[in-house]
Amino acid sequence: MDLKTAVFNAARDGKLRLLQKLLDNKAGPELGKLMAEKTNGATPLLIAARNGHLDLVEYLLECCLAPVEIGGSVNFDGETIEGAPPLWAASAAGHLKVVQSLLGHGAAVNSTTLTNSTPLRAACFDGHLDIVKYLVEHKADLEVANRHGHTCLMISCYKGHKEIAQYLLEKGADVNRKSVKGNTALHDCAESGSLEIMKMLLKYGAKMERDGYGMTPLLSASVTGHTNIVDFLTQHQNTSQVEKINALELLGATFVDKKRDLLGALKYWKRAMDLRYQDGSDVIHKEEPKQLVMAYDYSKEVSSMEELDSLISDPDQMRMQALLIRERILGPSHPDTSYYIRYRGAVYADSGNFERCINLWKYALDMQQSNLDPLSPMTASSLLSFAELFSFMLQDRAKGLLGTAVSFHDLMGVLSKSVLEIERAMKQTQPPADPAQLSKALSIILHLVCLLEKVPCTVEQDHFKKETIYRFLKLQPCGKNGYSPLHLAVDRNTTCVGRYPVCKFPSFQVTSILVECGADVNCRDQDNNSPLHVAASNNHPDIMNLLISCGSHFDSTNSFNQTACDLLDEKEMARNLIQPINHTTLQCLAARVIVRHGLRYHGNIPIKLEAFVQLHR
Repeated sequence: MDLKTAVFNAARDGKLRLLQKLLDNKAGPELGKLMAEKTNGATPLLIAARNGHLDLVEYLLECCLAPVEIGGSVNFDGETIEGAPPLWAASAAGHLKVVQSLLGHGAAVNSTTLTNSTPLRAACFDGHLDIVKYLVEHKADLEVANRHGHTCLMISCYKGHKEIAQYLLEKGADVNRKSVKGNTALHDCAESGSLEIMKMLLKYGAKMERDGYGMTPLLSASVTGHTNIVDFLTQHQNTSQVEKINALELLGATFVDKKRDLLGALKYWKRAMDLRYQDGSDVIHKEEPKQLVMAYDYSKEVSSMEELDSLISDPDQMRMQALLIRERILGPSHPDTSYYIRYRGAVYADSGNFERCINLWKYALDMQQSNLDPLSPMTASSLLSFAELFSFMLQDRAKGLLGTAVSFHDLMGVLSKSVLEIERAMKQTQPPADPAQLSKALSIILHLVCLLEKVPCTVEQDHFKKETIYRFLKLQPCGKNGYSPLHLAVDRNTTCVGRYPVCKFPSFQVTSILVECGADVNCRDQDNNSPLHVAASNNHPDIMNLLISCGSHFDSTNSFNQTACDLLDEKEMARNLIQPINHTTLQCLAARVIVRHGLRYHGNIPIKLEAFVQLHR
């Protein structure tokens, strides 16, 4: 074990004597270097502070001159926090004496993690009132919000820490501060079910604001199913009759889909119906839909108590009512709307009713693409779910179940939507598409292409498929490491796109159709690897021969001056199946001579040949 690891382990385990033995004879420069170095992302001081070893913290600060502000990685409840200063780690873990020591040795009270979380917010999150008070007494800023705009008061309300919330309010915390998405502390109370804290916030002047999705605290409570908050706020003097009705109907939908309590849902829907007809002459009617939705089986919302009573004999119709109510009240842009449509579809799939599932998922996907940013994780999740479902339906074990046949129309429709998502992403310049999200979307498309190759189609359908793939390739999308779709098609890592298996890569069939539809066999990634290099790294001679026959230059080099042949595993059969002499032309040899001897060729040969020579650099 090296010295750095030994020091880290001693700091983690609280072994002061061992630490002293390891460090006492070290000179200043070496000691300073050890104190700044990280093991598993953390310095010795950070890991000692995280674990509450006061004697070690003071020894490191006073005898080893450990930097008090260097942040690093610490783990809390299975989550890694990046850029956490020692004071943040001690505050989050509840070590008051360590917090006092660190502040006494000059730690900045408002230092933050990479997500802009302060030590005060860390203490509020885990309910350490004594540390909260101490930090505030030492000038901690109550209003520093994290990257999502959540303040210390908001997180205290969300976690249900009443005493901390009260203390912060007494110290002047802004009760109506809004996060990036527009929610306030009242919304956090509603989502967590903290009625006592909500009443306290109202006494301090909290206002019933709407967040970025148009949600009031009352609607937030309905979505999360906190009946205590709903009952309280529906009696609030500032709550209108329409707001009460919407909240009760939405709560009923939550009882259907989240709590799976149909009788409970019916109870709240009846309360809402009573309020609609309460004034007799002035009935509050539901908004009529512009058209009935096929995915909802053309269901309509009930409009009378008699229709409501008849629902209990038709559980499936109740579930459709819940989807209709949620879409009407929350709107298509709210994440919960499409989430529960997808959830209901998954339930149908589990029972073998794939047709209902596909129709609901298509509807949710259209909703997401119309309302969410390109490459949204929610949209990517929908596309992946389709790929996993189609893969299952095409497997032998799915045979015999209701409606297992995968139609070309369904698969092609999802592929077209996937390509549309790439088109949307490529048009977006600010901010540019995230390479990781783009890579995932590209991989999903390749899995869908792979599945399409297993589904029979007519000549016209085959033409449409290839036309769509051609349009996709013309966008020239590149994911992580500059990988093109063709790079991904020949890479084994493309197999692992989700939790469940879809298709296996490298895929000869996918590679073949991409090349047929115009994929550039000589395109390069960030390390100047062609798809042939990647295929060689994956020891796939059949794909290599296909790429070579389609014009890939066998002897072109990457940034490390390696040819595809250099990347073949000598122990694998592929090494013996690919013979360089069969694929090297006189033109290639001439280009390599020019490069090897550093001959000046710029301006002395045609421009087209210059590009060819550069492939062999």
